[in-house]
Amino acid sequence: MAASALVLALVAACGGATDAGSTGPGNTDVATGGRLFSTADEATAELGADAAPGVFPRTVTHARGTTRLERKPERVVVLDTGEIDEALALGVVPIGTATPNGTIPSYLQPQLSGSTNVGSLDGLRLEAIAALKPDLILGSQLRVDDLYDELSAIAPTVLSIRPGFPWKENLLLAGAALGEETKATELLNEYQRRADAIRARFTQPPTISLLRFMPERIRLYGNLSMIGVVLRDVGLPRPPNQDIDELATEISPERISEADGDWIFYSSYGPKEGTAEGSVVGGELWGRLGAVQRGTARPVDDEVWFLGLGPIGASRVLDDLQAFLG
Repeated sequence: MAASALVLALVAACGGATDAGSTGPGNTDVATGGRLFSTADEATAELGADAAPGVFPRTVTHARGTTRLERKPERVVVLDTGEIDEALALGVVPIGTATPNGTIPSYLQPQLSGSTNVGSLDGLRLEAIAALKPDLILGSQLRVDDLYDELSAIAPTVLSIRPGFPWKENLLLAGAALGEETKATELLNEYQRRADAIRARFTQPPTISLLRFMPERIRLYGNLSMIGVVLRDVGLPRPPNQDIDELATEISPERISEADGDWIFYSSYGPKEGTAEGSVVGGELWGRLGAVQRGTARPVDDEVWFLGLGPIGASRVLDDLQAFLG
């Protein structure tokens, strides 16, 4: 497909409905299509703590500067699904949580018993955060950059640059803030061992197409997404029109043939009734796709593949790849 035929998705985040826009509390420079978007992983890798693993006090360098932590945090508030996933993976149950739309992926909910929902990121309840008396707040520039001063007045605040494709660098930064650097490294090493084991199964790995139905848009996900990073780590190639250093491209139902690959993994963000999944998957053009005819087009859990944005979600994607691909 000619490059000029691609419509780049410049308005939406890796995991949610929209990137932080001019009307929200986030930073558009690090949003999809922003001038700092594509370097977020490299920039995040340069952040971290000035002390040995687990040693406090420490100063953490993060996306908004430096934050001093006198002791290991025990009362942590996290602001987005990636930070929730990271904290839980590091053995920390947040006392407060917020997400872009105020809801938490179901795969994380069982571990959050007793945690307080402090609202959506466009309607963050700062007074509710203050009432929890946190000793650390974790978030990202993408989501809450404009609220950094207010959050820092409540508790020491550490911001990553953005969720999504820098998920491994974000985990290391969260580990630095929580004094769990060793655990973060262990998690990444175990993840890569599993990814390598899956990679070793293939002499000719199949191409993987990532199709996501969203309200008023249909996306094919590219390399600069969490799931794109996972597929790269497993050594699974992408169809040429998805082998791009972008979050995603957008297609119309009439162009669904562009979603074909050896395998198609697809999902809907939110209720299927609010997207085109039903009409597309039930339509004639869908039945013409090679993957559909071979039986290699499979639905996946949107909350895990596109909303998790952390090591627990990434591990569950590996589980799915292992089950689907054999």
